[in-house]
Amino acid sequence: MSDADELLSLYERMVLIRRTEKAAYDLFMSGMVKGTTHLAAGQEGVAVGASAGLRPDDYVFATYRGHHHAMARGATAEECLAELMSKATGVCAAKGGSMHLTKASAGMLGSYAIVGAHLPMAVGAAWSAKLRESGQVAVAFFGDGATNIGAFHEALNLAAVWKLPVLFICENNFYMEYTPISEVTAVTNPAADRAVAYGLPSEIIDGNDVIVVRDAVVRAARRARAGEGPTVLEAHTYRQYGHSRADPAKYRPAEEVEEWLKRDPLNLARARLETLGTSAEAIAAADARAGQIVDAAVDAAKNAPGPDPAQALTDVWADGGSAWRS
Repeated sequence: MSDADELLSLYERMVLIRRTEKAAYDLFMSGMVKGTTHLAAGQEGVAVGASAGLRPDDYVFATYRGHHHAMARGATAEECLAELMSKATGVCAAKGGSMHLTKASAGMLGSYAIVGAHLPMAVGAAWSAKLRESGQVAVAFFGDGATNIGAFHEALNLAAVWKLPVLFICENNFYMEYTPISEVTAVTNPAADRAVAYGLPSEIIDGNDVIVVRDAVVRAARRARAGEGPTVLEAHTYRQYGHSRADPAKYRPAEEVEEWLKRDPLNLARARLETLGTSAEAIAAADARAGQIVDAAVDAAKNAPGPDPAQALTDVWADGGSAWRS
């Protein structure tokens, strides 16, 4: 596959995620998605680029803003939208919802609503890989706000002590909910600047450039597989929606939003494709394919059956059962 062909494939994956999230937003506004949603529009380059740098059997752990990570690892638009709509065909059979998208068969080991809670889990998965000598890498994606959580420091410390094959990837969108991360953090780069305290290498990257992210993850994963331990990557990016559905994001300066919108990961990928000689027709065809998939996914999710109440207490334990263990 040529560089242009690979980038076009990554671009189409990002468009598919963007269109799926827009569909999720529209479905929420029409009352067909309950609860809340945390959209990652604008951050697709991190998830898609990172996944392109990983093996299919590597492990991924994400936050409640995890739609893009689930889809980057192989969850379909239909599975995700059906899950958000509490349908039986959802990726978690309607038991997870927006904040807990999981597809273990693709190495997507969950999205977690408790800030920072999944970082030690990624360390545990990396420890398992090291003990089994499987060559697998575990990846923990987290927001800038999680760097002020104790679990972040505990995870980095233990991963460094045991030289585990784990990548810590911070999606720094500069806001922890409604508060600028710079107002409550002593260092300029909340993840990368703290890595040195644990003797870990770090890199600050453009999270909106899917190729930059891919290449950084390839380097870090190669290092981890060679037994050289963890790496901290801080990917600068920007969410185009508010923190959640209830947040109009009026606290962000208009000129800041405008500047980041110019650096939309889709725009950057299109510009790179044009530089590589990809025709406008080929790019438009990728857009159209993604749109058709999402349109079909919306229809399928709307028409899917609801969950069977008899299944409500299953999957409590690893064997799928619900009986209490003493």
